[in-house]
Amino acid sequence: MDASFWLKLILSFAIGSLWVILTTLSAERFGSKVGGLIGGLPSTVVIALLFIGLTQSPQVAAEATTVMPIAQGLNGLFVLAFMLAIPHGLLAGSLSALSIWLIQSTLLYLVKIRVFWISLAGWIVLLIFCILMLEKWMKVSSSDRLRITYQPIQIVWRAIFGGGVISLAVLMGKLGGPMLGGIFGSFPAMFLTTLVITYQSGGADFSRSVGKSILISGLINVPVYEIIVRKTYPAFGLATGTVIGLVSALATGYVTYRVMKAWMR
Repeated sequence: MDASFWLKLILSFAIGSLWVILTTLSAERFGSKVGGLIGGLPSTVVIALLFIGLTQSPQVAAEATTVMPIAQGLNGLFVLAFMLAIPHGLLAGSLSALSIWLIQSTLLYLVKIRVFWISLAGWIVLLIFCILMLEKWMKVSSSDRLRITYQPIQIVWRAIFGGGVISLAVLMGKLGGPMLGGIFGSFPAMFLTTLVITYQSGGADFSRSVGKSILISGLINVPVYEIIVRKTYPAFGLATGTVIGLVSALATGYVTYRVMKAWMR
């Protein structure tokens, strides 16, 4: 493995740790809508696409986004499975979500979608399905802030756990060969770590409420970033393309938050 991969691994751990801490603390301090919104903004995908562009080319990085929207949509099913099973305990919630992820990621890898509009269509269908599940059938309510006194060891554990899971997914994507590499490339590490930590701090209902917000935010804002950089990387280069993508995702993130605040229970 070359030096660029180790740098990517270190950055994945650092940004993953920071993002998990920011997401979980925001959810506990300001409520599930704020925490879920932050957790659903693009984080590790920025690093992944940037490093593809740096080590290969902006055009290759743009092409790598072809399957990403539908992969992110399928990750919504991962969150739904966790939310449905978590009342039966953390083990049940985690195993249910991971089983769904393994099945859907394997199928996605075997199908090998190469047409971007098919990926977009699948993403839109999955986004609508997940929102209907949350609002019409599961009827998950949002949660207000928790009253928690934090110990330094709790924050350190969240950083190690969050960054560790995210960097492990990156490492498996590198070491696992074509099959495992393709599967782990879509692993929802940010979703998993956030859901586990919020379950431990606030219980099943709080974890479900954060899951609702992070699902909606992640299924909107991450694909927006992927769509934007698909166009801006070849046209403007990595630096400018990344900035445009992040600004666009933050703009849709703000709109997402206003909609969630106004319409979500």
